[in-house]
Amino acid sequence: MASSEALRRPHRVFPKNVFISILLTCGVCVDPDTARSDQDFFLGKTITISTFTPPGGSYDAYSRMLAPHIAKFIPGRPNVIVVNQPGAGGLLALNYASRVAPRDGSFLTLAGVGMLLQGALGGKGLQVSLRDLSWIGNFSKVANVLATWPTSRAKTINDARANVVVLGSVGAGSIDAQLPAAFNSLLNTRLKVIPGYSGTGQTLLPMERGEIEGKVSGWTSLKSELSRERASALNVLLQMGPMPASDLRTVPLLVDLVGDDIQKKAVAEFLSLILVSSRPLAAPPEVPIDRITLLRRAFDLTMKDQEFLSEAQKSGFEIDPMTGEEVRDAIARIFSAPRDVVERARAAIDAPTR
Repeated sequence: MASSEALRRPHRVFPKNVFISILLTCGVCVDPDTARSDQDFFLGKTITISTFTPPGGSYDAYSRMLAPHIAKFIPGRPNVIVVNQPGAGGLLALNYASRVAPRDGSFLTLAGVGMLLQGALGGKGLQVSLRDLSWIGNFSKVANVLATWPTSRAKTINDARANVVVLGSVGAGSIDAQLPAAFNSLLNTRLKVIPGYSGTGQTLLPMERGEIEGKVSGWTSLKSELSRERASALNVLLQMGPMPASDLRTVPLLVDLVGDDIQKKAVAEFLSLILVSSRPLAAPPEVPIDRITLLRRAFDLTMKDQEFLSEAQKSGFEIDPMTGEEVRDAIARIFSAPRDVVERARAAIDAPTR
């Protein structure tokens, strides 16, 4: 036990620069940026949020809603801007984030759910492992749906088994092309994909004209583009996710439609797990962990901010967030799936649409 004299003895406090010098002398490596406060780092800087869609899509809208609000919760109040990097269903944007973008916390990208699928299945062209990205958070656990226009003859999943149903798609690497192939394989539907549309909004007029019959999309995206009233008139043939959307209680889940086939059910559950994180925000690999923690907390606070939530509600975008740690853990579960399940899922995705 310390003596009373020792307890009364004043403690010696080293100046900060002397303390760092002692650490360096002792062989401890101190990153100069880490030694500075986070506020010092972001003060006067610009954080760029990249989205893989053109202006006007739901991913773009989520990014632009986030930018001014998250800045309030980052020390130093940096300027936050949004850039559009469309191409290859999100492949170009994610590869840029992983290979070219700065790794200091000043660049973030909103990953497309199609890229999560590509990464989980080992798709070609993706130059980064999803496990190497630093996940900041996820806006919403949005249900993905297969929906057709009210005039389409495909009003149920059985109709899509009996008839060819023409769907619009962004391109081969996008979720709206990959999932129809999986549905054909798992459910024996007859979905045919026409690529070349730039986003959900750009498929709606061709649907009204009868050039195509529908598409695979996030349910929130359809409601925001059409309004809730018009979206309610769509034929929603199925939905994907861990549970039904609150306003789609009677629409069957993919995991239920596959029936008692154990192998197909395993694939359906695997694909549904991937799609839980439907609007995830990521930083490039190797960003210092202290800045990742700061950005994660800023994202979490934004998801509870009343101004942000009010804007999202007015725009028709649902907020049902996940923390960065929850997204990271979901990615880890995806990569721990049995190899045979992954192989069957890859075969289903690679099956041609008809």
